Amino acid sequence: MATPRAKEAAKYLERHKIAELMNNLTSSLLFNRPEDPKDFLIDYLGQLKDSKDNHTQGPCLFNESNLDSVFGILDPTNEGYVSYDQYKEALITLGVSKINECPEGGDHGRISRETFKVEARKGLQKSSATYEESCN
Repeated sequence: MATPRAKEAAKYLERHKIAELMNNLTSSLLFNRPEDPKDFLIDYLGQLKDSKDNHTQGPCLFNESNLDSVFGILDPTNEGYVSYDQYKEALITLGVSKINECPEGGDHGRISRETFKVEARKGLQKSSATYEESCN
């Protein structure tokens, strides 16, 4: 059974998304493998802070080319769309935790490349933000 101090610590870590932040930092560090990891992490944290302060897109491991490649794998016959199930599974695999359950085309089971990429970017941004969005 957890002590009151341990429960307090767990709440603190959850409230401030420390596990997500550390996972984000570690993933980016291993993906980029910079010569100076400390400077890289300092810069990365600065980018996260700037994105929070300015309500802009922060750093992300996946770029347009990566998202096009993922879509291409899901659509090998180049039909220009994927099923809702493919869309959902791909976003989960990319690490998106909050998926738009009603994307454009979802009611017909035909998610276009553009819709997939828009939803992936939004979801990846939210997942990598490691801070709560404030409503203004």
